[in-house]
Amino acid sequence: KVLVPNKADREIVHKVIYQELCLGITEAASKAEYLRIIDVLAAQGAEAVILGCTEIGMLVNQADTTVSLLNTTAIHAQKAVEYATT
Repeated sequence: KVLVPNKADREIVHKVIYQELCLGITEAASKAEYLRIIDVLAAQGAEAVILGCTEIGMLVNQADTTVSLLNTTAIHAQKAVEYATT
């Protein structure tokens, strides 16, 4: 089952990406909001959270939470290297 944040939390995610991360800005308050949203999803049964925007990894990483984070930028880069070297 795929879970998505509620509308208010999606708006927070969007705002942080486009008004901060895309501009190279990382705010502690925004990181706290992202971690809260991750915790909400975990409480709803999420086993992992996909970091589906290249900039999100600038704000949160696996060391920040016990919830498994799937950083799509890192995954794509790793698979590209594996493909190129095999």
